[in-house]
Amino acid sequence: MKKVTLSLLLFALIFAGEAVGQKAIIELTFSAVNNDQHIQMTSVKVWNLTRQCDTVLYYPDTVLTINYVGINEPDNGIQNRFTVFQNFPNPFTTSTSVEIYIPGEDRVDISVSDLMGREVAYYEDNLDAGMHSFRFIPGKEKVYYFTATWRSISKSIKMLNMSQNITTECRLAYSGEGNERHGYKSVTSFRNFIFYPGDELILIGHTGADESGIVSKPENSQTYTFQFATNIPCPGVPTVTYEGQTYNTIQIFSQCWLKENLNVGTMIPGDQNATNNGIIEKYCYNNEEDSCTIYGGLYHWDEMMQYETIPGIRGICPEGWHVPMDEEWQILEGSVDSQYAIEDSVWNTFNYFRGFDAGLNLKASYSWYEPGNGTDLYEFGILASGFLFGNNIFWNYSIYSSFWTSTEMDEILWSRTFGFNDDGISKDTGTGDIGLSVRCTKDN
Repeated sequence: MKKVTLSLLLFALIFAGEAVGQKAIIELTFSAVNNDQHIQMTSVKVWNLTRQCDTVLYYPDTVLTINYVGINEPDNGIQNRFTVFQNFPNPFTTSTSVEIYIPGEDRVDISVSDLMGREVAYYEDNLDAGMHSFRFIPGKEKVYYFTATWRSISKSIKMLNMSQNITTECRLAYSGEGNERHGYKSVTSFRNFIFYPGDELILIGHTGADESGIVSKPENSQTYTFQFATNIPCPGVPTVTYEGQTYNTIQIFSQCWLKENLNVGTMIPGDQNATNNGIIEKYCYNNEEDSCTIYGGLYHWDEMMQYETIPGIRGICPEGWHVPMDEEWQILEGSVDSQYAIEDSVWNTFNYFRGFDAGLNLKASYSWYEPGNGTDLYEFGILASGFLFGNNIFWNYSIYSSFWTSTEMDEILWSRTFGFNDDGISKDTGTGDIGLSVRCTKDN
């Protein structure tokens, strides 16, 4: 399969005191694989959390160049391109949507043809500059080609129909301005993207209906490979042996996780505080060691972090692994939810069990109080482990399960909670005297 590489050249001033016109250059290069097979992406979104701005690269536009010759002063030489984006979803059954970007107002001709070249649907009109969306309803053919022409430039995509329909007549309809399902934006928005080395980025690769995310703080040019495989052991790392216990691993798009809750350290009773004594100390539900064997240990935040406050630190995880940051949980949630994408604003909220079915898809198919078992769609296997709430009070075994993140903001500790009768996931805050479960994720 042909390797597809998307290169992002980000130009920015590193220091405010640099002379006007001096440029710093960082090159971020993207590719995608499914397990070990290279695949083609439809787009890459670069979301700068530090500056609260973003930009999108669309295949086949492989290079985006942003020149800042002064602070927030972009180069005006960026060229906008006429583009037809891959339909979503693809493959599809009842209908699919196609977005096109038009750099300037003009006539646009759109033809949909089958594998034999026969035209099955047609549209023509004068359209304004910007994003435009179309809805296509298929007939009996399994393959269609969508071709748009603007100012004598033609762009085509291949659409795959998985329906069993043998009678429906094909239809193509204009839906209006482009939607934001994957955060797609007008190419003119590239002009407003700002980046400084060390900014925290969420990088999101798309291949039709699937998306894969990575958190990074690049200081120099860097190459990223999005992984689109799921439900397999992490390539090259099927198991991890740590402190006498062997953990399985699970790949969920670009994230590699331990498949079991961490169980490391010496058990102490629930009425005793963990201390910075050089020994990892854990709690076991109801002060029973067997509970840790099944459900993993429960940890105070400081003990888990080994008395550091750096997000993404190793903490009590194995070497080469770390306690996931809030943003990494957000990527996991958006990757597995069937309705809300990684960059959807719902993951930034503190709503009770937000999302649609991310929790359902991550919960194990057993251990939960009926009817609260999950589908375990991604083999993540969240068990109903309960938690330690204060002095020797163990709560909600078989009903809830809560996990620490390594993110602390303004002395607020972020966590995630799964519930027996909820399909979403809560984004919660916690205090240092409660004991929660820990999952580790692999360093990039």
